[in-house]
Amino acid sequence: MMRSLIFGALSAMALPMAGQAAEGTPIQVTGEIIDTWCYYSGVMGSPDAVVGSAHHTCALWCSAGGIPVGLLAEDGTVYMVLKVGDDDQTAGGDGILKLAAHTVEADGTLYQRDGLNYIVVSEVVSDLDITNQNHDDYGNVPPFSIPKSARPGGE
Repeated sequence: MMRSLIFGALSAMALPMAGQAAEGTPIQVTGEIIDTWCYYSGVMGSPDAVVGSAHHTCALWCSAGGIPVGLLAEDGTVYMVLKVGDDDQTAGGDGILKLAAHTVEADGTLYQRDGLNYIVVSEVVSDLDITNQNHDDYGNVPPFSIPKSARPGGE
């Protein structure tokens, strides 16, 4: 009987904590909408190679395929984008696809857990388009994606 009372009391105390949502912090972030798979995995090269115009098409494919998008802030902080506005299909939804590789200014709510940053974007305040023009640096096809033996001059 005593054991049941103690268990019941502990369960009642835990219920409010389990039902409470984490409180977020309102923020405004300026940065590029990125493809998190390529950015974190390094599969396409260094972080400089997976942003901007040179990575636009791949960012579209990854987002359409369900890879979560991120927002790479000007200070280098990456925010996982959980939702943008009323778009319930952020990963692969039309709203986020049109922003792939674009620099945006966004209002939202920041959540942090286990060292990760998450953002629920309430509004894209401004879409500055693709401002990171890096085809000059990487060409239409980044050199690291072509085997050295097939490169001009074998470089």
